Amino acid sequence: MSSPVLSHLLEHKLVSIIRGADPDHLVSMVRALHAGGVRSVEITINSPKALAGIEKVADELGDQLMVGAGTVLDPETARAALLAGAQFIISPTLNKKTIQMTKRYGAVSIPGGFTPTEILTAYEHGADIVKVFPASLGAAYFKDIKGPLPHIPLMPTGGVKLENIREFQQAGAAAFGLGSSLVDTSRPYSEEYLRELTRKAQQFVQAISAAF
Repeated sequence: MSSPVLSHLLEHKLVSIIRGADPDHLVSMVRALHAGGVRSVEITINSPKALAGIEKVADELGDQLMVGAGTVLDPETARAALLAGAQFIISPTLNKKTIQMTKRYGAVSIPGGFTPTEILTAYEHGADIVKVFPASLGAAYFKDIKGPLPHIPLMPTGGVKLENIREFQQAGAAAFGLGSSLVDTSRPYSEEYLRELTRKAQQFVQAISAAF
């Protein structure tokens, strides 16, 4: 039986990755993304005051969207993020104990894999979705991976852009991890930056809505 969080992720599909944001700007950025139609955000653990940021976003916006933790490399970090309010855990790599810890707390596990062996191993150990990372080889590689593993929900991340997201969807992606193509934290923060976040979010939502 699918959890409400997993159902939400698979329904809304877009996961906005926020890496390195100023903690003081985080809630405003998430509000701007929400205004553009994004309903799931990942705050990476290697961001400044990441756990406090997860807690704040979950407290203030948890009734409007799903909040997860990203770049989680070990079970101890997963537990800390879950206790802070994360509802899903995303990793760039496959760590079986991290999957186990995530599932123990009833949260959604999205570990990273690149080869068919890594992807299948992650799924066999309890992953709900497997993050195909990096996805910079493009939709053709993703389609080749999906062929023998049609039962595993896959989320391309690292290389997904407005120009190619439809190709990934047509290749069978269940969800999409969007990094700097949506949220580029190296850009100066301003009201115009927030408006641009909303516009970009709208464009990504429209792109996958019009994919077929």
